Amino acid sequence: MNNSNSKDVNFLFSKNRWGLFYNPFYFTRKELYKGIARHASSSQGDMIDLGCGTKPYKHEFKNVSKYIGLDIEHSGNWDTKEMIDVFYDGKTFPFKDQSIDGVFSSETFEHIFNLEEIIAEINRVLKKGGHLLITCPFFWPEHEVPYDYARYTSFGIKHLLEKHGFVIVEQQKTGNYITAMLQMQALYHYYFINKIPVISGLFFVLFISPLFFLGSLFNKILPNRMKRNDLYLNNVIFAKKA
Repeated sequence: MNNSNSKDVNFLFSKNRWGLFYNPFYFTRKELYKGIARHASSSQGDMIDLGCGTKPYKHEFKNVSKYIGLDIEHSGNWDTKEMIDVFYDGKTFPFKDQSIDGVFSSETFEHIFNLEEIIAEINRVLKKGGHLLITCPFFWPEHEVPYDYARYTSFGIKHLLEKHGFVIVEQQKTGNYITAMLQMQALYHYYFINKIPVISGLFFVLFISPLFFLGSLFNKILPNRMKRNDLYLNNVIFAKKA
């Protein structure tokens, strides 16, 4: 795939602060990007991007020698914009035991029906001490239907990883009550009201951008007790194989 197509597909994953004027997923993508970038430099050697799609975060993994996009093909419907290097059957990765240095997976675990089986498979192909970096949503609408199967609390995903031989190095919740609720309000406007192409850009700036601006402001000035993080957007977990 050429680079221009890749950029067209991935602009919504950008960390650009001006995204509040055009990105309807601004809070979600901004925090995910920060969480992934913080740990990406720890990945080296051969790495799998599980559920890679268009590989929107590939450029953050600068120390990786081989970046392998791994995904499952749903009923032969492979989006031509995706950058998958290897397909698997939904159960077994086509890699040898302890042959991979790291695994990265962003917003994919909720689409895996047999998640425990896949976590065990990740453990199998990782070398001892290999890294696993994952993100998965907690508060988000159903998407990529009908292949949307679960939402995981911070406690649930931690339990599953530890059960299958991983040690949690760092676990983060992105967002809080403020950003989560305003992100959902922005999505409502974007999905159900922002439908007229001629005025869509103006509508975004007038009705959606202010939500992101206010959320950013409230995050800075309000005390933690008023923000709370038991309602949040995403889990970001950095773990290693024991």
